[in-house]
Amino acid sequence: MTHTRSAVVVGAGLAGLTAATGLADHGIEVTVLEARDRVGGRTHGRQVAPTAWIDAGAAYLGNRHTELHALMAELGLKTTPTTMQGASRFALGAEHATRDGRFPPLNAVALGDLFELLDELAATVRTEAPWLTPDAERLDTLTAAEWAEQHLTHPDARLFFPLFLGEMMAADPADVSVLHMAFYLRSGGGLRYLNAFEGGAQQDRITGGAHQACELLAGRLGARVRLGEPVLTVHQDRDGVTVRTPHGEHRADVVVMALPPLLADAVDYRPALPVRRASGRTARGCAVKVNLVYPEPVWRDHGLSGWSVNAEGPLLSTVDDSPAEGGVGVLTGFVTGAEAHRYAALPPEQQRSTAVGQAARLFPMLPEPIGFRLTDWVNEQYSQGCYAALLGPGDWLELGPTLTTPHHRVHWAGTETSTEYFGLMEGAIRSGHRVVAEILAHR
Repeated sequence: MTHTRSAVVVGAGLAGLTAATGLADHGIEVTVLEARDRVGGRTHGRQVAPTAWIDAGAAYLGNRHTELHALMAELGLKTTPTTMQGASRFALGAEHATRDGRFPPLNAVALGDLFELLDELAATVRTEAPWLTPDAERLDTLTAAEWAEQHLTHPDARLFFPLFLGEMMAADPADVSVLHMAFYLRSGGGLRYLNAFEGGAQQDRITGGAHQACELLAGRLGARVRLGEPVLTVHQDRDGVTVRTPHGEHRADVVVMALPPLLADAVDYRPALPVRRASGRTARGCAVKVNLVYPEPVWRDHGLSGWSVNAEGPLLSTVDDSPAEGGVGVLTGFVTGAEAHRYAALPPEQQRSTAVGQAARLFPMLPEPIGFRLTDWVNEQYSQGCYAALLGPGDWLELGPTLTTPHHRVHWAGTETSTEYFGLMEGAIRSGHRVVAEILAHR
């Protein structure tokens, strides 16, 4: 390939903007094409008060997320601790229970055995090449639901497993292979790190919202970021590559596709890809995020943290996401797995009434909310799910070996291309750095 002077980056999320600013810093002329009318990808800020924003998408980070912390320091962004002071609420049967900490009122031995089984599975995975994991073929053939049927005998473990998988991966156990489940846990730092607030992957939020990182990066690029330009075709020839959108064509030496696999796979490539980016078994991450806004976080006055875990939806868990600067109280509800599909299909007024009603049953002291924000990632056209794509049976063996392999002038970024912190903001940033190094190495 001749000297790289220009690049088109497709997708203005964390991965794409990290790649674009990195390439621009090395003197490469960059154009960023984003289908939406905003930057941020699966980070998305929504205003809940005149000076208060909440995360409608990716939100949490921990101390191991070193590249995200470095980016925040560079951009002047700060963190807010995820509030977990007070007791938790649980609705895992006929009665609602209040308990200190986050451990549910279920059989401790059964849940301990479940976590031990998951730890043992994750420990076997080769994160840098999951398809080379010992017994990979069997693990990638079996769904997490089938694994649970075979290995979980206690009813409390069977009850909790899909709730846990929904919280961790926004997955229905029937949608993911055991290999992908185990890889996801290992890639993210292990089950206990991923699941922890203090000292874990959910320890902090970005003060003012995670979306600011992308807005600040895009601000550096200025007019080189073009919104409302969904990419239709990527056609290569001997001299370069032409990227076409409904509004015109863009010519460059290389292209970075920083899109989720289901979106990347829908683009027309010439020459055609030797291996597709997704298969018929690749599923959307199943998540709907609900933000209930109250005049203040009244649950705190009653000794409650705002955290809950619930066997029935729509809100399978809740967390206190109130702004650090005070003012309004924000209770964020997570609707995940199969429940996300069911809830997303309801009419808007029913979505609101069922979520508000459930929150009031969990926290009877709540007044009527002054705001209701719902973000449906299941049906988001330009995300195709959230937190990340769900790799189904056979996907790692079929798709994994070419996950990051360039297709001539086309390079791949996005959190789903990172074998470190797959599905997290950290993974997206690391993928952006990787692709910059890849392109510069071939200049």
